[in-house]
Amino acid sequence: MDSNELVPQPERSTGTRVLMMIVAAIGHHISNILLFAIAVIQLVLKLVGSGVNPQLQTLGTSLGRYQLQNAQFLAFATEQAPFPFSDWPA
Repeated sequence: MDSNELVPQPERSTGTRVLMMIVAAIGHHISNILLFAIAVIQLVLKLVGSGVNPQLQTLGTSLGRYQLQNAQFLAFATEQAPFPFSDWPA
């Protein structure tokens, strides 16, 4: 198969899609709050001179990828459902 071809996703009912979208929207909102908290913590760490935390950098990057997956699913750009319906983004 050509790498540019879209992989067909399983058909699901509209009701199932709506429920998945509600869960994804809640997850998106929670991830926004967490990402903001990480940004504030990282800023404080930088200001006090201890430098940024690499584990928080990794978590922030992962949350950003999760938000991208959520946005694509919520906007009907993909049928690939985000976490918790698939693996957490690396």
